[in-house]
Amino acid sequence: MEKRPLGLTGLDIAPIVFGGNVLGWTIDEKTGFDVLDAFVDHGFNAIDTADVYSTWAPGNKGGESETIIGRWLRARPGMRGKVHIFTKVGWDLGVPGKKGLSKKWILQAAENSLSRLGIERIDLYFSHRPDPETPCEETLAAFDQLRKEGKIHAIGASNFDAAQMEHALDVAHRNDLPAYQVVQPEYNLYDRASYDGALRDLCLREGLGVVTYYSLASGFLSGKYRTRSDLSQSQRGKGIDRYLNPRGMAILAALDRVARAHDATDAEVALAWLIARRGVTAPIASATRRAHVESFARAAALTLSDEDIRTLEMAGQPE
Repeated sequence: MEKRPLGLTGLDIAPIVFGGNVLGWTIDEKTGFDVLDAFVDHGFNAIDTADVYSTWAPGNKGGESETIIGRWLRARPGMRGKVHIFTKVGWDLGVPGKKGLSKKWILQAAENSLSRLGIERIDLYFSHRPDPETPCEETLAAFDQLRKEGKIHAIGASNFDAAQMEHALDVAHRNDLPAYQVVQPEYNLYDRASYDGALRDLCLREGLGVVTYYSLASGFLSGKYRTRSDLSQSQRGKGIDRYLNPRGMAILAALDRVARAHDATDAEVALAWLIARRGVTAPIASATRRAHVESFARAAALTLSDEDIRTLEMAGQPE
């Protein structure tokens, strides 16, 4: 599968990143191993996770996803050289002191993640969210120390807006500290406002890599949720209610039209639109069974026409 440079990180990745939030939440370890095997077998090579995945599930305390990935890597000799591992720090783990982007917590959280993952170096380490209580200089100094120790390769920022990214890049430049090289925004055919515009312009201007999350709008863009009675189909259903409006239905109708023309699914078309979008390196998408991974491969191979893209983008124009 053709790989793409991930900004200036020196990493090359396939055009879809595996979303590890499902591991230890909606799928167990055995199923997770099977899905990850299929992901690599189809030529994909980047896995995204976080220390906070998945504290929201009953009985979990965080680190479940990283732990499963680590066990999978140990059970598959040679696999570490085939995949890039992304993880994140900064979200509230629900324990005093275990949140934010202070130097003390970043250094400890990195050790925790490395231990759970069973690896010596994190390929891409994200600030999971901005921390208004910690100076950017302190955060970047922590990443600098980790990089010099060989424990991380590159850094990124998730959920930062354009002004926050501008500030972080300026701080890095002025203080000779490592700069964020990748952005992870919420972005899909429905949710476009927070990335399109100033943040996307910044990423294009600075040559930043971009991996999008909620790439299928929590599953809404798969087309399986069209009425409120459909929301009970999965554990993620309750977060999809906000898409069930005239604009959401117009987007699904456009996806249906384009999907029929290509003998594809709505999800494949929605991912193909992101893959083709200038300013996006690769969407992050979760899979809970092999069939989803097979669909990812079809999405990566799908070429949309200019007319297809116009159809999708006109339907998805923010109100």
